[in-house]
Amino acid sequence: MSGQIFFWLLATVVLITARPTAAQQPTKVARIGYLVGPSSASSARYEAFRQGLRELGYVEGKNIVIEWRSGEGSRDRQRALAAELVRLKVDVIVAGGTGDIRAAKEATSKIPIVMLNGGDAVGNGFVASLARPGGNITGLSSLRPEISGKRLELLKEIVPRLSRVAAFASSASRDYAQVLKEIEIAASAFRVKVQSLAILSPKDFESAFRGATKARADALLVRVPGPILSPHRTEVAELAVKSRLPVIYEGAAEVEAGGLMSYGPSSTDRYRRAATYVDKILKGAKPADLPVEQPKKFEFVINLKTAKQIGLTIPPNVLARADKVIR
Repeated sequence: MSGQIFFWLLATVVLITARPTAAQQPTKVARIGYLVGPSSASSARYEAFRQGLRELGYVEGKNIVIEWRSGEGSRDRQRALAAELVRLKVDVIVAGGTGDIRAAKEATSKIPIVMLNGGDAVGNGFVASLARPGGNITGLSSLRPEISGKRLELLKEIVPRLSRVAAFASSASRDYAQVLKEIEIAASAFRVKVQSLAILSPKDFESAFRGATKARADALLVRVPGPILSPHRTEVAELAVKSRLPVIYEGAAEVEAGGLMSYGPSSTDRYRRAATYVDKILKGAKPADLPVEQPKKFEFVINLKTAKQIGLTIPPNVLARADKVIR
């Protein structure tokens, strides 16, 4: 009997002392580097990324830390911040646009990199193929040629007489030639002539609008990177109204700032989905084995206030397809 009592007492002591020991086991805190473009354009997208992480069980300060950095569109700053994240020994780097991704790629070939908007990821040299990236980079890309065609189709629907389109693209971007090629391919399908106008910096917008008006463009397609366009959205929208030109943009933010309309991948959905890549990598998956994902959700936004300002009537069948209408 005394032996049984001793046994139960010993078992109780073991259980009591073991529980605190288990509770004291440290939880690994993952460190995520987050490198994006203009901070002024990133709050909603950043929140979407954080929401995606929360849905997967990650809590900031508990099992993850996010090192947030903004390159503000400066190549030198992007490179410096990417190098800083490498020095911090982050577990994964989440990179925004092509400039951020390229800076991260130059900074490390070992730390996994998740693209938020890789554009033409293969053409830019970020991955070997979409199905098998092959290196330390994976994430989300975009269907740029197909999207350019859809944007021209929408312009054709609201401007039936459309025969000449001015295209704003940044000659400061490495993929400038490819962007123009994509637009030309789409334009040929609709028998529309394209007048390309290079945007090197924000100061070029005013002269580009003058050039489009002088060439009698019927509409305008804008494919300018966020670091150049985002801080000047309102100014560009006002120039479009002054020129009485229907303009289609890539993102909804430009329409909310006074632009006419936009069509493109949902940025908030894309940033939320990037969290799934981070989750898989933190659980041991290799970027080389994770296929690059194409957009799954698109947004079509129309600003009727702007349409009225330039004397344009949006057909009811086009309005009906919009995901959001600003009145």
